Amino acid sequence: MRPCYLGPMCGRFTLRKPKADLLRARGLQEDDLTPSALAILQPRHNIAPSQDILAVRLRGEREQLDGLRWGLVPRWSKERSIGNRMINARAETVGEKPSFREAFKHRRCLVPVDGYFEWQKVEGGKQPWFFHRPNEELMFFAGLWEEHEEDGDCLRSCTLLTTAANNTVSALHHRMPVLLDPKGQDRWMDPNTDREELTSLLNSSPEDYLNNRPVSKRVNRPMEGGPELLEAIDLDQKSN
Repeated sequence: MRPCYLGPMCGRFTLRKPKADLLRARGLQEDDLTPSALAILQPRHNIAPSQDILAVRLRGEREQLDGLRWGLVPRWSKERSIGNRMINARAETVGEKPSFREAFKHRRCLVPVDGYFEWQKVEGGKQPWFFHRPNEELMFFAGLWEEHEEDGDCLRSCTLLTTAANNTVSALHHRMPVLLDPKGQDRWMDPNTDREELTSLLNSSPEDYLNNRPVSKRVNRPMEGGPELLEAIDLDQKSN
């Protein structure tokens, strides 16, 4: 595969795990699920920007699983459409950028996923590849969230952090999402973790952390869904 940097990273992912697995992963209880989370708690095979996604965030001193809009809208923004350009935040500059620095200090979150997509430029379009753990176990992206008030309406939104790609991913893109191990998840969510330690968490994953496979070009259409999207395809045959 040759590099071809098509669009933002990370721009599409999956979450198919049952509720029990999501709660167990962070030691949550049923009453830690918000109504917003319950509304979208179902297997999803092609999650796209501007959709509502699940995220673990702090409410007081307790974690909860909430539903947030993917595409961060800063509190000071006059236009919510800015969220369309804020689906990712670069780990290297997240502490300085006006759009992200306050959330980096005070409003960090974890986004549960079990895989994400990246694209390869091919004759006639883009070929999607699905990146996942060897057994497609649950993973957590490092994220930030914000709250935006407009005419009495409160929008909670989020962004996903990216870092330099490891060799496994760099064949397709020079960036990859920040994936945190359990210890890193705890430090990321701890409001007392200092900036230096937070920054030290934002590294690329080990080379053997992710597997990948080519999947149907139907993934390219956000309205498409279903488990068949994630089946491996033969690149010698036409992908629809």
